[in-house]
Amino acid sequence: MTANAANLLSNPGFETGSLSGWTCSGSTGSVVASPVHGGTKALAGAASASDNARCAQTVTVKPSTAYTLTGWVRGNYVHLGVTGGTARWTSSATGYSLLTLTFTTGASQTSAEVYLHGWYGQGTYNADDISLDGPGGGGNDTQAPTAPGNPRATGVTATSVSLSWDASTDNVGVTGYEVVRDGQVTPATGTSATVGGLTASTAYTFTVRAKDAAGNTSPASVPVTATTGKDDGPGPGPRFIQAAPYLYLGWGNPPAAADVMRATGVKWFTMAFILAQNGCNPTWDSQRPLKGGVDENNVKAIRAAGGDIVPSIGGWSGNKLGPNCATAELLAGAYQKVIDAYGLKAIDVDIENTDEFESAAVQDRILTALKIVKANNPGLRTILTFPTLNTGPNSWGNRLIEQAKALNANIDNFTIMPFNFGGAADMYAATVNSTTGLKNKLKSTFGWTDAEAFAHVGISGMNNASDAGENTTPQIWTRIRDWSNANHIGRFSFWAVNRDRPNWEFTAITAGFTG
Repeated sequence: MTANAANLLSNPGFETGSLSGWTCSGSTGSVVASPVHGGTKALAGAASASDNARCAQTVTVKPSTAYTLTGWVRGNYVHLGVTGGTARWTSSATGYSLLTLTFTTGASQTSAEVYLHGWYGQGTYNADDISLDGPGGGGNDTQAPTAPGNPRATGVTATSVSLSWDASTDNVGVTGYEVVRDGQVTPATGTSATVGGLTASTAYTFTVRAKDAAGNTSPASVPVTATTGKDDGPGPGPRFIQAAPYLYLGWGNPPAAADVMRATGVKWFTMAFILAQNGCNPTWDSQRPLKGGVDENNVKAIRAAGGDIVPSIGGWSGNKLGPNCATAELLAGAYQKVIDAYGLKAIDVDIENTDEFESAAVQDRILTALKIVKANNPGLRTILTFPTLNTGPNSWGNRLIEQAKALNANIDNFTIMPFNFGGAADMYAATVNSTTGLKNKLKSTFGWTDAEAFAHVGISGMNNASDAGENTTPQIWTRIRDWSNANHIGRFSFWAVNRDRPNWEFTAITAGFTG
């Protein structure tokens, strides 16, 4: 089915003089009079070290229909794409360049989010004359979808139940689903959802119904009953199981964590990022103190709602503790400040880039520091998060694992980041392959069984489009979670809750991780 040319975007050239129709992260977007491509106005996105200045607009589309997205952009590493689909980017700092991409909507898709963003630390970009060509959705449809088929429970925690069902059919296309329990509704865009906020060791009955673009609602599915698990609390037990999506308070309009917890059932968050300030001093984003600010307030709110946090120390960019603390003892002292500030049960060191991951000296310093703090804090769990190939760890990842053994660092979990393999990657297969490769490396290095190695494995993915234009859909993420549960890995995370709007769908899927 081919689209008829018609620009579906409102305010595509920003000629209103405002951001009308567009939503930009934080306060990064503005309308400027120069430089422009056409007319008298253009978008300026102020990308910073902590915000890529993402601006987006959602439009109504028709299912199974081809669309063309174009835009004129100027600046370093400017991206144009559609959420859940493909993306293009260019680096054109001296003049405007045209980006063009095509995509076909899914069989039940009735909306699409178009986005632009720059890149961290690359300065302001400009965009103008953005066009999404194709037919809009809508109509006078009065036919309701068929009832969803074969609802089933696919996972439980103490406070959540994950469900899947067979797709409904509709004459125009299904726009979404609703899971109903005791009159309470949990929305879903695909054929799976996780209902949170439940009570431990309790039986619940659910039905599912479908909706279309005209607002027609299907009959309810047959009911399905599931019983929640026992409440073992948020802390690590004898076996360390953690479903902990990233929450970043320095970027992207961070949500209220307690609201997300109530909506999804998630208990843990990986809070990013602890960096260095004035040498070897740990602070949030190299600027916010550990105590007395927004970060501590969020930790208190999460714990008040029955959850907990693990801090992410490091990351891809910024001024990191590993290179700035001259010795393992000083680095352990910096970690200890973070542990003491929040009475932590676990810490995560996100070791990336040439300054930490690709430095033998810093790798060993981090491993030794983690060994020290673990000895000084009985019961503390330690996590290493690092990049991967689609076959498993690269040479630096293999070295990190081998040195963890050689130094007797006693790391509890090795979490890989299975993305940025390339825009055409099969994200389910690539994730399974890379995680299996990690398991095999741990098995051969430590002499563990398959089960013991998997118990020390973690996955930290990226929801929807990755930096390389790969697409991890909610359906793919559900398959990855189910595979992770079947193999009993120890940790499950994704970047980031900030990007998981409007329904926290990936967070809810993640909450169904049981290890």
